[in-house]
Amino acid sequence: MTIFLILAFLVVMLLTGMPIFIALSLCSVIVLWFFEGKIDAMADTVFASLNNPLLATIPMFAFMAHVMIKAKVVDDLYDMANKLVGHVKGGLGFATILSCTIFSTISGSSVATALTIGSTAIPQMQRFGYRRSDTYGIIAAGGTLGILIPPSGPMILYAIVTDASIGALFLAGMIPGLIMAVAFAVFSWVQANAHGETHAQAWPGTREVARAFVRSVWAVLMPPIILGGIYLGIFTAAEAAAVGAVYALFVALVIYRNVTLADLWDCAWQTMRTSAMLFMIIAGAGLFGHAVTIIRLPAEIMEAVTALGLTQTGFILVVMLAIFVLGMFLETIAIILITTPIILPAMTVLDINPIWYGVMLMINLELALITPPVGMNLFVIKGITGARLSEIIRGAGPYVALLLAGLVMIWAFPQLSLWLPASAGFGR
Repeated sequence: MTIFLILAFLVVMLLTGMPIFIALSLCSVIVLWFFEGKIDAMADTVFASLNNPLLATIPMFAFMAHVMIKAKVVDDLYDMANKLVGHVKGGLGFATILSCTIFSTISGSSVATALTIGSTAIPQMQRFGYRRSDTYGIIAAGGTLGILIPPSGPMILYAIVTDASIGALFLAGMIPGLIMAVAFAVFSWVQANAHGETHAQAWPGTREVARAFVRSVWAVLMPPIILGGIYLGIFTAAEAAAVGAVYALFVALVIYRNVTLADLWDCAWQTMRTSAMLFMIIAGAGLFGHAVTIIRLPAEIMEAVTALGLTQTGFILVVMLAIFVLGMFLETIAIILITTPIILPAMTVLDINPIWYGVMLMINLELALITPPVGMNLFVIKGITGARLSEIIRGAGPYVALLLAGLVMIWAFPQLSLWLPASAGFGR
């Protein structure tokens, strides 16, 4: 009963809009004071949470994303995808998903992907006869790829909490991410062709397509450089973040030449704000993890798993269902930092591969972005378009079904997520 009250108190605080790190820290302080009668270990716990070399990847990937967005490489990226397949009926949706897929490797953020691509793609698709709800669904779903396709911010946080390999997680997300991207693109094409008013734009010609590809090549090269380097063992994930940041500076200052020193200062400032926020959340999560250990919550969950005779499959089913429900109300970061420390010991006992589970968790968090009432991508699209939320939800509905199918697929065929990290020499 005590455990239930603590978790309920934490969830209620988060639902009131209280910042995540404050809610986690306040709940932890109350638990430690009530059960231990002292809080003098808090400083050591916070230091231990932040004394992790993996945290260096957060500001570097964030800086890379800010610089590439500031250089407006997304404009050339969408133009290339549009010219490549926009002449096919239903091709604009395909082009939008392709743009979201590539941009996800730059931004690492689902919300940033939906916001940036949506601002350009939604008016264009509606101009060529796409129904409004269909365009909203395409952007909502395409934006979710930022969680699954590396470099993913939520993947980094999960790796820090579980001490899993960031490089292995990045590689594990690639095949499932591409499968989901293809599923989204194919569905958008079928949906557009089933809608009689959708029409194609004129074929721009091979020369114009080639020019568009040349202009976008610097954005297209980002994934092979970062992930290829990790896969081939040229550099670690932390070194890949540094390489990505240097590459972004090269593209912005040498190739595009549209970023000033003031722009770079703004990118550095935004990076500092983002990183500081995440570091505070990680510190709060460290306190929460320490607190739930004090009250034996992980141990009691393991005892419950043993008493109920839950198998690996049964445990994953229960956890995924719980996370799906939490995703309707909480942010993705909060879900990772609340649930992972609690279930991690049980995962170890049941021999659940943390990389495999991490990929399933990311897909479930993708669902959280497009399921009401607190789906962030739904509100991003509402902010861009001013459309009714019910219309946006209706457009995103089919993609919820596709993501659920993808979750079942990764559960049924673990090698879809584990083969690439294993082939690169990563263990568990």
